[in-house]
Amino acid sequence: MNTQLAPVPGRHDHPPQPVRSPEAHTVRRVGLLDRAAMHLGVALIHWGRRPVRSRRRNRPVFSPESIEARRELDRVRDQYLVLKITQFR
Repeated sequence: MNTQLAPVPGRHDHPPQPVRSPEAHTVRRVGLLDRAAMHLGVALIHWGRRPVRSRRRNRPVFSPESIEARRELDRVRDQYLVLKITQFR
């Protein structure tokens, strides 16, 4: 369906809003306490997002048992891969 209708000229407020006069709405001045609270909040946000340098740590030292277990795992995995490759020939 490619029918396009032209919009009706006029206001298109949904739902229609009453028009306010500038005198009806009083502007509240920002007080010193409000301004100080805003600056404190912004400062806390900046402080919370500051870059953090991580501490340099020594590399973990693995025990001889875990090194031997890793070598055994690699050996068994290599053996399994060799067996799987020979199946496709």
